[in-house]
Amino acid sequence: MRPTHRRRATATGALIAAAALVAGFQATAPAAADPVSAAPTAVRAGTADPGALPRALTPERRGELIRERSADSATTARQLGLGAQEKLLVRDVAEDRDGTTHTRYERTYAGLPVLGGDLVVAETRAGARESVVRASSARLTGLRTTAAVTPAAAERQALARAKAEGSTRTSAERAPRRVIWSAQGAPVLAYETVVGGLQHDGTPNELHVITDAHTGAKLFEWQAVKNGTGHTQYSGQVTIGSTPSGGSYTLTDTGRGNHRTNNLNRGTSGTGTLFSGPDDTWGNGTSADPETAGADAAYGAGLTWDYFKNVHGRNGIRGDGVGAYSRVHYGTNYSNAFWTDGCFCMTYGDGAGNAKPLTSIDVAAHEMTHGLTSATARLIYSGESGGLNEATSDIFAAAVEFHGANAQDPGDYLVGEKVDIRGNGTPLRYMDRPSRDGRSQDAWYSGIGGIDVHYSSGPANHWFYLASEGSGAKTINGVNYDSPTSDGLPVTGIGREKAALIWFKALTTKFTSSTNYAGARAGTLAVATELYGAGSAEVKSVTDAWAAVNVGGRPGGGNPPGPEFENTADVAIPDNGPAVTSPVTVSGVPGNAPAALRVTVDIPHTWRGDLVVDLLAPDGSVYPLKPFNSGDSGDNVQETYTVNASSEVANGVWNLRVQDRAAQDTGFINSVKLSF
Repeated sequence: MRPTHRRRATATGALIAAAALVAGFQATAPAAADPVSAAPTAVRAGTADPGALPRALTPERRGELIRERSADSATTARQLGLGAQEKLLVRDVAEDRDGTTHTRYERTYAGLPVLGGDLVVAETRAGARESVVRASSARLTGLRTTAAVTPAAAERQALARAKAEGSTRTSAERAPRRVIWSAQGAPVLAYETVVGGLQHDGTPNELHVITDAHTGAKLFEWQAVKNGTGHTQYSGQVTIGSTPSGGSYTLTDTGRGNHRTNNLNRGTSGTGTLFSGPDDTWGNGTSADPETAGADAAYGAGLTWDYFKNVHGRNGIRGDGVGAYSRVHYGTNYSNAFWTDGCFCMTYGDGAGNAKPLTSIDVAAHEMTHGLTSATARLIYSGESGGLNEATSDIFAAAVEFHGANAQDPGDYLVGEKVDIRGNGTPLRYMDRPSRDGRSQDAWYSGIGGIDVHYSSGPANHWFYLASEGSGAKTINGVNYDSPTSDGLPVTGIGREKAALIWFKALTTKFTSSTNYAGARAGTLAVATELYGAGSAEVKSVTDAWAAVNVGGRPGGGNPPGPEFENTADVAIPDNGPAVTSPVTVSGVPGNAPAALRVTVDIPHTWRGDLVVDLLAPDGSVYPLKPFNSGDSGDNVQETYTVNASSEVANGVWNLRVQDRAAQDTGFINSVKLSF
């Protein structure tokens, strides 16, 4: 049984291009209600259920929860039906105010790490399981763990791939290790090799290459380096954290986990030198003084720390109260910034002519958020999950900038507008209409996972803007916006604070390493339902905003009137068998189909993740609607999809094609409707 989410009862009291896996959302049947929180309190419409809000955890409380869940991990593995050779390792625990916990697990098989095997288990205060979110639903049984390919062969393959990206290394930074690759297709023994060096543009390289240990084929690769009183260059005179030390001062922020700001002095390796000086004044507001960039970086890191702690209750990037550190003055004329897990640090170049350091508030927040994502969902930096990783950093860059309320750098939905990477005064990205940058996408389409993650982030950025502010023209903090929708219908915003809260909680409790756009929609809707209720205006707006970027449909269709053609004849879908079709004959429609052809699909099925759904035009052209194991696993496919069919003649026989590509679940096509 896989019930839908219900609103929880409440208890009293490198920015420029430098990982696509399969996500699944599975809600399991709730057990008996927690007696402490069984009686719901009245919640005013538009106000979040207080019990569902994230609880601020001290590092000590987080550590206690991790120890408790680790002690029970073997029992949890058995309850989830994992095999005898599988084990669960606790990586993080989040807690809601009503006592519900969200435990994030990594998985091993025969002692080997399972890449793409992560999952999140939600339990009530009483220990009743509420939901399970899996990166992959693939079963791990009978896998061969003896390699036919040597580690040296895997290393050669990885070095060749890294060389193509600019690395000159002749040996791997991390030697090939055996893993189980479970992120795509059938699980298989593989090698993971990591190669260092520098990329073509001078960005550090940390390329992960996955090699099939039986055949030697390259299975996957991703880049782990995420591009992305002080007198500051961008924020004016501000207060930043510093520490007296032996008659001088250092840029060490003891109030924010001992965050340090270091000077690389044009170097490209090492930690650099901690900024220090005889007084507590840092920089002069110009790039000529090396301390200025340090002041900007320290200020941005402080605002980001305060935002996540004071708004979402997260005590540091990892939730352990420990601060990262910042490195400024990386390289010469380096126009980028990046986050690196290995050093747990943000790094900033000085831009063209070393005159525009990439240390503005939104860039600092963007890079620091990459660290948050690495500590929580670990969205792999490739394909759709990579686009969501980038979008998460852009989303919280905007949220931090608005929350910081700095008069010199007020909040906006523009990314990198202060640092002028393009050299023409324009922002790097636009959240209200991502395509304004010339490369980002406004809406989802089936091939979006194949483009650079900085551009596939567009639909999620667009969703955040629409969910926050709504569609149409408006002016905010002196900036003009005009946000379109892919289905031509309006969206009413719920406010930036609510949209950011929903994304934060989805990131920390619903998303996994392989979450894609469909999974992001499922996760944010689950969170919105927990916070505001299934019939709330917030859930409707979140749904509408996703439909407006071509991810799912609107409640009740929401379609404007027009010719409609429907086939209601049932068509059985063979379990793990050949594709079947349901034809729809269109006639009397002049000219071509519209750019927003709506395809309403009703497919009862016991596990929708098994299904691939396509629309076939009369000339045989294929319009993908839903990929296999798309991350929105559950019962049934009951959606309205929007496709750009403007190149197709409207009249003729269209076909809905459905194939079940995995065993054990069954269903049928109940109906398909085309709305012109």
